[in-house]
Amino acid sequence: MRLARILCAAALVAASHVAYATDVDPALLDAARREGQVTWYTGLIVNQIVRPLAEAFAQKYPGVEVRYSRASDTETALKILNEGRAHRVQADVFDATNAIFPLMDAHLVAAYQPRAAEHYPPTLKDPNGYWTATNLYFLTVACNTNLVNPEETPHSYGDLLDPRWKGQMAWTNELAPQGPPGFIHNILTVMGDAQGMDYLRKFAAQQPVFVAASPRAVLDQVIAGEYKMGVMMYNHHVAISAGQGAPIEWLRLEPLVGLQSVIGILQAAPHPNAARLFEEFVLSTDGQKVMAANDYLPADPDVPARIANLKPDAGHFQVDLLAPQMVHDDLAKWREIFHEVFR
Repeated sequence: MRLARILCAAALVAASHVAYATDVDPALLDAARREGQVTWYTGLIVNQIVRPLAEAFAQKYPGVEVRYSRASDTETALKILNEGRAHRVQADVFDATNAIFPLMDAHLVAAYQPRAAEHYPPTLKDPNGYWTATNLYFLTVACNTNLVNPEETPHSYGDLLDPRWKGQMAWTNELAPQGPPGFIHNILTVMGDAQGMDYLRKFAAQQPVFVAASPRAVLDQVIAGEYKMGVMMYNHHVAISAGQGAPIEWLRLEPLVGLQSVIGILQAAPHPNAARLFEEFVLSTDGQKVMAANDYLPADPDVPARIANLKPDAGHFQVDLLAPQMVHDDLAKWREIFHEVFR
């Protein structure tokens, strides 16, 4: 059962290459224009992707203004929950990584099956239409190429147990899927409970350094030479920095951990038609190309990343995809193991 969760590139990106509907229903467009605006709560980076998406949407659908508010995933969920309790819902559409299920549990999310995502694989959308993946994240180990010689570069998780790396690896202290809990799940999935727990104890003995910062900030410290390697680093962050001349590379320690950012519509959205139109755009080929152009990894299996090998199909690497439901069900267990092994 655990091994079945490991998704190879073909399983992650497989989709039939038949024609699928991409044109927006004219009635939906007319209704959205009558509403005139859509409010988007987002955790994405404003300058990197939020503004480009909003501008591209406005250019394609003039007459529908995009208003957005940026906060962390946790802050966004709390804001939506508080507005829902007060019966004063302000947002129409939102994106999230870990926050989708608290909102669904509170019955604040509307079901909608976007036509633009009909060809997306089942792993990237909720069967009832409550969420659809907008972009993907793949986490692995990254090393400072000035400090790690090519012949020393780890090729497997077992190689991280080499004594030379003791105290030389850093990762975030965030107990979220993009941090130690996701790593713990991946190891147990690949190795099984008994062997996996044995590995985790040996890895803990390597004294990985916990940094009170995001994975991106940890990566910056690795680039600066404070640590030789970073664990649970986003491969696209590494590629962007390497493209700017940083001494850093990401390693194909398979399977990489896969996560997804998802988009959803609020049940009491003030502008429900504009919300549907905006979701259709973000998930469409046009919207996904905006993602790619701004160094996000598109969820659409037919839209390549700007640096193609960052996605499993072109990069020829396997992924253990942490589906939102899995995170919802098992995050507490992964955190318990973390406290048992690493504290």
